[in-house]
Amino acid sequence: MPNSNQAGVYSAVTNYLKAVQAANTDESDAVVKQLKSTPINDMFVKNGKIRQDGLHVHDMYLFQVKAPKDSKYPWDYYKQVATVSGNQAFQPLEASRCPLVKKS
Repeated sequence: MPNSNQAGVYSAVTNYLKAVQAANTDESDAVVKQLKSTPINDMFVKNGKIRQDGLHVHDMYLFQVKAPKDSKYPWDYYKQVATVSGNQAFQPLEASRCPLVKKS
């Protein structure tokens, strides 16, 4: 069974390749511009976006390990108990110390 690291790599590579295709080039500035302008929603990421500072903001999840009696099939180990929106899970852009952020 794939783990979360493998799913994350698959998501990242797939979204990068979609951005290359949409930008019609593999030139980095054009691809990054495309990535930052496209919402990311796939099997791994919900409500994702890449901010001006390069941070990938997306929903995060809180899981609880199931008791063995609650597992109904192989790999059925977790129960999702909460979803935390990306705006709550990550520091706000205004608090970023990244030099890429244009301050007014």
